Amino acid sequence: MGYLFYSLSFIVLILITIAYFTRHYWIHRLPIPEPIYTRLPTSFRDDIEAGLSSSNFDLSANIEAGDSRQGLDDAGKAEVQNIMQRRGVAFDEARRIYMQDRFKKNGIGPDGRPRDPKFVSFS
Repeated sequence: MGYLFYSLSFIVLILITIAYFTRHYWIHRLPIPEPIYTRLPTSFRDDIEAGLSSSNFDLSANIEAGDSRQGLDDAGKAEVQNIMQRRGVAFDEARRIYMQDRFKKNGIGPDGRPRDPKFVSFS
């Protein structure tokens, strides 16, 4: 009985491995519903419609000036939108949380000064 279980487990493992390495040949045939992800906004107008603007961070001046750039940073937009959805906060609060996380990852304190012990400031 043990041989049957181990043999069946080994065969399933082999089949899964083969399916993984040949997935680019058959994955397009699976009925995957569209869209799997939400498309990020690509202009300042789309950023405003997605809720990525506030009175403190106003993008309407960019639109009025005819700014031809593609909007805000894609990685930052995705992270801010994730924070807004996950924590249920408004745009300004999500942007503050995002910046504090970035500061922490880069060794910068909440007051904006580096946390490097060798840092010397003359003020």
